[in-house]
Amino acid sequence: MNRKAKPTQLADQLEVFKKTLVKRQKYVKKEFQAYGLQLAEELHDWKNRSLYIRLAKNEDRQILEKARLFIKDQNPGTIKTPYKLFMWKLKQLRTTTKADKIKD
Repeated sequence: MNRKAKPTQLADQLEVFKKTLVKRQKYVKKEFQAYGLQLAEELHDWKNRSLYIRLAKNEDRQILEKARLFIKDQNPGTIKTPYKLFMWKLKQLRTTTKADKIKD
């Protein structure tokens, strides 16, 4: 086996990765898209980033912030799946806001 291409250095690979991230930034046109991507990154759930973009577009931002802060307040080592806890807290906050609207 003869290798034609030489192995690349790690620094070169990191430069290519940084350029890819910069290219990806130009596709974010709206604020809710950036917020959804930020949520996906914080919750370590990049494969479902479209879900978080949709939530950022359609949900009340105060509810999303409360759920996000609830996750950030937890001890980092105790949560195995922060995205599941986020969705649970989001559901809980939705039901409490609906109950508050019914009371008024």
